[in-house]
Amino acid sequence: MKLSFRWYGPEDKVTLENIRQIPGMYTIVTAVYDVPVGQVWSRESIAALKQQIEEHGMYFEVVESIPVHEDIKLGKSSREQYIENYCENIRRVAEAGVKCICYNFMPVFDWTRTELAHELPDGSTTLAYYQDQVDAVNPLESDSDLTLPGWDASYSREELRSVVAEYQAVTEDRLWENLKFFLERVIPVAQACGVNMAIHEDDPCWSIFGLPRIITDEANLDRFLKLVDVPNNGITLCTGSLGCSCRNDVVKMAKKYAAMGRIHFVHMRNVAVLPDGKGFEERAHLSSCGSLDMYGIMKALYDNGFDGYIRPDHGRMIWGETGRPGYGLYDRALGAAYLNGLWEAAVKNDQTAY
Repeated sequence: MKLSFRWYGPEDKVTLENIRQIPGMYTIVTAVYDVPVGQVWSRESIAALKQQIEEHGMYFEVVESIPVHEDIKLGKSSREQYIENYCENIRRVAEAGVKCICYNFMPVFDWTRTELAHELPDGSTTLAYYQDQVDAVNPLESDSDLTLPGWDASYSREELRSVVAEYQAVTEDRLWENLKFFLERVIPVAQACGVNMAIHEDDPCWSIFGLPRIITDEANLDRFLKLVDVPNNGITLCTGSLGCSCRNDVVKMAKKYAAMGRIHFVHMRNVAVLPDGKGFEERAHLSSCGSLDMYGIMKALYDNGFDGYIRPDHGRMIWGETGRPGYGLYDRALGAAYLNGLWEAAVKNDQTAY
């Protein structure tokens, strides 16, 4: 595996100096954040990121993410230009040495949580999703509370209501068609550039506010991979996004898709799934802290030849740290050390078996 860490650029409170001190750290996961969605990134901005990262002894090989414009997801006529811009961004990051691009195809909301600082019994705080709080919100009502975490702050209240309304006419089948249209144009470019495209599952992996969501489970991942059935068209296995639903066997999926060579990136995150569909809470990476078998997932990846990028996903806020929810230093660094240990155990158990 190639251990990585997400960094939000020079303004991030978690610095490259901090990250480089985590044992085994290989590559930084980042993006150009000051360009509107759908526009072309400048070579100068990409080069600046690469230079800063390499000056700190790490590589810039993963982009998370190049966002997909809503017009592409909606299938509007304007999507042609946005897709061409997307292809140009693939070419430009590839020129800088990027080998993997994580992206998603979620309508409107990249992720949704109802609390950003839920206090756990040990005093740490974490991200949480409670279904009853989501059910109390209707984005199409004029008096609705439009402040759930994860919503795109670039939309005004009226703009958000408008784009959600547009999706009322988009069925799951139509969204699949629009995704296929996108993939058939970008994957050949990625192939030519030596870049692996890694779609991120919907977070959480079920419909919210009646919006279609399609990257949600094993059957849909199978369908996705067949849309353009080439190695460069792969997935980001996000254990938290999939694992927040009891219907998903994440260990099985890690084994299956790693054996196919279609996992290009892994987000390792533990969640505690609440009973009766009430939601989930993000927890420490240790298996016993949540509902997921983190060692089982890592061993399934190792046993089936995974050699891609992996990062500790969302962490709690611990030891008095404040900052971007889910993206502090301390708990993610603990997570990285834990992943190193799980991987070393898998490697050495394999070696002693012979």
